Amino acid sequence: MNEEEDGPPNRELYALLHISPDASDDEIRKSYRQWAQIYHPDKIQAPHMKEAATENFRQICEAYEILSDENKRKIYDIYGMEGLNSGLELGTKLSKAEEIKEELEKLRKLREQQKTAEHFLPSGAILARMSLPHFLRGHGFMRGMAMTSSVQSQISKRNTLSIGGNVVVNGNSGGGGATLVFGHQLSPVSSIEFVGSTGLNSLLGVQTSRHLSQHLSATMGLALSLKDGSLNLSNMWTRRLSETASGNIELALGSDSSIAIGWDKKEEKSSASGQLKLGISSFEASANYTHHFSKKSHGHLEGKIGSHALLIEVGGGRKISKFSAVCMLYSIGIQGISWKFELHRGGQKLIVPILLSRYLDPVFATGAFLIPTSVYFLAKKFIVKPYILKREKQKALENMERTSAKVKEARAAADKAKLLLQNVANRKQRKQQEIGGLVITKALYGSVKALKKRDEPIESVDELASQFTDVTLPLNFLVSDDGQLKLHEGVKKSGIMGFCDPCPGEPKQLYVEYTYGGNFYEVVVDDYGELLLPQETHRI
Repeated sequence: MNEEEDGPPNRELYALLHISPDASDDEIRKSYRQWAQIYHPDKIQAPHMKEAATENFRQICEAYEILSDENKRKIYDIYGMEGLNSGLELGTKLSKAEEIKEELEKLRKLREQQKTAEHFLPSGAILARMSLPHFLRGHGFMRGMAMTSSVQSQISKRNTLSIGGNVVVNGNSGGGGATLVFGHQLSPVSSIEFVGSTGLNSLLGVQTSRHLSQHLSATMGLALSLKDGSLNLSNMWTRRLSETASGNIELALGSDSSIAIGWDKKEEKSSASGQLKLGISSFEASANYTHHFSKKSHGHLEGKIGSHALLIEVGGGRKISKFSAVCMLYSIGIQGISWKFELHRGGQKLIVPILLSRYLDPVFATGAFLIPTSVYFLAKKFIVKPYILKREKQKALENMERTSAKVKEARAAADKAKLLLQNVANRKQRKQQEIGGLVITKALYGSVKALKKRDEPIESVDELASQFTDVTLPLNFLVSDDGQLKLHEGVKKSGIMGFCDPCPGEPKQLYVEYTYGGNFYEVVVDDYGELLLPQETHRI
């Protein structure tokens, strides 16, 4: 009953009993009785199936024993089977409930300390400005550099502290500064921040935020410049317009008074935002759009126009590892033509803008855009993508070889469980067919990549089939008498009776085809996602 680390932990026992992690004691007891009737060895007549029934019955009893005990369930929810097997359960080490609670409290405090350490968040950026015209005139390639760095720490449940610094160098001149920000959570709906800065932009300030309603929030700030003694006041109102969109209006009063109206929208595969800012002697309008082509790559388009700016920026980026991403942007505007390269790693950024030309020559501008774009797509198609596919295939083969014995054993256990469920599942399926209810016609569980290719003609059918398992029968067994099926959110599906993990370490999904009321439906759900059948949105 080992849990994988790629999703919510310590949920396998809930999958065995087919219950929610929030299930009540009555729900746990009811589910246990239903499964115990199915797998009780005394109910199995075939000698060759008694061993499988006995093993499944043992797992059901073990799950019920743990989840029906308040202390054991708490330990399991936090630390899994490892916590129970390490002496936290009733036994020679801890013989009283009070001792279990005391030990559990110690471990809870330790986990809180670990979470506090995780809230120690460093971030920073390095900006290296380069200029090709400057280099061609013999003055060097580097024009300037800026560095910023900050560390934010959750010093208590309601307080945060951030310390940062920055250094700027332009030619033969430069400067630096330091900033200290203390944040305090006044209530669940309001917070306040105190800001102190010295150096390039010395000031003292305070900012407070409050959620006025479910859809409306307000932020007000006051800052005193230590250089010229000027006082600046800012006020911003943000309103949620829909589930994916929000709008805001900001008023700034002081040495650079202005009013700005903004809007942004974030969806699953795209995001967009825009802003119109009007100052005493200036104005600026900007908009940007980002589209995610996949989980790893995206495209970006941005435009800006105003009294001091005219810019169009287009480009894209790609995630190269779990924590790293690279971006390349092409810019053209009144300041010239430039490229911008970015490397993101965790909370750190390296930004390298390169000025190619100060003049807007159409031929040069076209070449500066088409040449690197063509090189990128050619390299991606003929070099990068083949290499990545080859590496992923090699890793998949190594993983299959390493886990083949474990998978073979799990498949055998799942097949035996299916045989024990078969009679009841077939009876339920026939009943649902008679009344036009919910009938699972096809269900596959396994590798995301393999499921996407399930209907494509391939050379090696066996290789693809090894990446998923047929779970049509177990799902028909789980259909309720009133023609509904529910798989709970946060519970890994490989722990369900009759399921198994055909590809350990790989992301998995469940694909289901079903009929209901004479209509055909299909749905794909992630490994830890909730599944409710039937749903009109699944209709083909």
